[in-house]
Amino acid sequence: MLINVINPNTTESMTEKIGAAARAVAAAGTTVRAANPTMGPASIESHYDEALAVPGLLEQIAAGEAAGAAGHVVACFGDPGLDAARELARGPVVGIAEAAMHTASFLGRGFSVVTTLGRTTGRAWELAHRYGMTGFCRNVRACEIPVLDLEIPGSNARETITQECKRAVEDDGADVIVLGCAGMADLCRSIAEQVGVPVVDGVAAATKTIESLVAQGLATSTRSEYAPPPAKDYSGLLARFTVGG
Repeated sequence: MLINVINPNTTESMTEKIGAAARAVAAAGTTVRAANPTMGPASIESHYDEALAVPGLLEQIAAGEAAGAAGHVVACFGDPGLDAARELARGPVVGIAEAAMHTASFLGRGFSVVTTLGRTTGRAWELAHRYGMTGFCRNVRACEIPVLDLEIPGSNARETITQECKRAVEDDGADVIVLGCAGMADLCRSIAEQVGVPVVDGVAAATKTIESLVAQGLATSTRSEYAPPPAKDYSGLLARFTVGG
């Protein structure tokens, strides 16, 4: 089984971290293709970033399809381009926020999301509502750490995130912590040891979700909304994204 794990930003060091997190939980016989676009933002921290990351993400969905991927992971906690990706892929496509929230709901009565910047908390709440998770989500907490600071060796990001997770347990009554950024994937185990509750990394959760769906022979329904997009011309910079023609 080949799983296509896409970091929608262009920071290759983060892609390597994400790929390692996926491979750490992948079953024997599963191959992980970890990739990022060659165009788009270095990190995704705004609606503008998210919008401009989607073409590069879809390009990597197409590359994964060409490589024979059985399923795809969108490894950004905003789950950008998820609906569009499902229109293009033959196998299932899972976003890491979607997978992490559902996984956390199996492990306790309530979870808190600990993410990077305060300006992204609204998107996390929006996704919790979309995924039917508002009854489980106790809080969305920001550490005010820019995403790329997670890539700086020797930064205090790890300690700041860990302390925020501890506050989520103590103040929110969270039974489970959801890490709200793919760039936090390597922190999961150490934070769990320090806060004493399950800590869910969405990259790992999405990877195992894809494996499960494929093993069951399940893929996204193409009955209506997720059918392949209708053929039409695209122009200018998007000309190469024309499908069905």
